Order: sequence, then C-alpha cells, then structure tokens
Amino acid sequence: MNLNQITVPSLNVDQAVSFYESLGLQLIVKSTAHYARFRCPDGASTFSIQEVESLPLGDGVHVYFECDDLDQQVTHLQSKGIIFDELPNGKPWLWREAHLRDLDGNHLILYYAGKNRLNPPWKLK
Repeated sequence: MNLNQITVPSLNVDQAVSFYESLGLQLIVKSTAHYARFRCPDGASTFSIQEVESLPLGDGVHVYFECDDLDQQVTHLQSKGIIFDELPNGKPWLWREAHLRDLDGNHLILYYAGKNRLNPPWKLK
C-alpha cells in the first residue's frame, strides 16, 4: 500500500488553487469550480482540494510536505508573502518543521526528517 493522494476541504477552490500554486504545487486537474488536483514538485504524489459547504470543526486536517531544503523553502515562501505560524525548528521526534495554514485553516507542515522519518532511533524491530 502506498499513500500518494490527499484531499483537503475548501470553501473557495479558486482561491485555494492560487495559494497552493504559490507553494510550488503544479495544477494538473481543474475540471469544475469544485475540485482541483496538483502534482507535488518532488515524487509522484498528488494533492487535491474539494469544495465543501462547511469546514470540519476541531483540530482539522494536518498535511505534511517534506522538503530537503526546508529553511530555503520557507525563506522563499516568505518572500512571496506566505505567513508562517511557526518557523523551522527542531522537534523532539528529530524532525525539523515549519507550520502554516492555508486559506481554509488546514494545518500545513513543511518538514525535513531525513532518515528519521522511516528509521527513528526508537523504531520498532
């Protein structure tokens, strides 16, 4: 099994498309005003936006995008006006993360984990 597609809710797909394009995702499907799909710049994963009448309550969606050049990517996005809730910093689980929200409040994490994503020191044997 391979997780290669994530869909997040949006109240306005057209505005969300512009936001995700500014993050560097490549728009590959926009068949209606209610749905859009992107290809991630690295690998073969896709990411989509689906229009909803109301957004989920509570903590909501968390989407992680791995970046080999996290600090440079954050600096680049800030120069384009993207606002981060949390700038890159090391976490106890040995990942380096930066946090932001899309226009619908979905929690996005740009991160770099290196070998620790699949092989942390506490990995089960």
